[in-house]
Amino acid sequence: MPSSHTAVTDDALQNLLHSSQLWRGTESSRIKTQASGYAALDAVLPGGGWPVGALTELFPVIDGIGELRVSLPALKTLNDAGRRIVFVHPPYTPYPPALLRAHLSLKNILWVNPENDEDARWAAEQTLRTGAAGAVLLWSDTRDDRSLRRLQLAAETGQALAFLYRTPSMRNQSSPAALRIALHPSGAARPEEPGLRLEIIKARGGHTAMVDIALNLARM
Repeated sequence: MPSSHTAVTDDALQNLLHSSQLWRGTESSRIKTQASGYAALDAVLPGGGWPVGALTELFPVIDGIGELRVSLPALKTLNDAGRRIVFVHPPYTPYPPALLRAHLSLKNILWVNPENDEDARWAAEQTLRTGAAGAVLLWSDTRDDRSLRRLQLAAETGQALAFLYRTPSMRNQSSPAALRIALHPSGAARPEEPGLRLEIIKARGGHTAMVDIALNLARM
């Protein structure tokens, strides 16, 4: 005759087995995402968008090819919802008229400009960890794997979008980032509708791919 302790244990086990929170090996883990605003890109990204609570690395092969525009539709969605967008240590001073043309409200945009890369990484990490921002964009070429892991964990804790902009020479370095994308000029781009070719180097839960997108802000 089973003891009452065994009966309680069996009941608890049955409840666990029927719980929606239990992951089974035959099931794909769910990925929380934010739509990128580009249908072609969302079609190849795991979960259909930028990973929320994870680090995304972007490698523009040339400065000024639209490396910020690729994130703007998602940033606008967050901005419209009243979430803060934080730029940390960008190579150029953010230009308010351009942000306004992208339909971003300046009252929820912060620019953090530390004196050095170490301070920049610290500021980005703290902002991500507190959940005070919907998205943090950091420019850094650190080779410190520990720092990259701290940024990844901070993004996970704060459940924010975390974009790390790096130079092309960094793409061959191993990284804990969930998504890594190299940004190239698009051969199909037209003067009236500039574009980018996105080379997905790494996508956790997905696969590598090449995607062309148009960067027409008038569609936002």
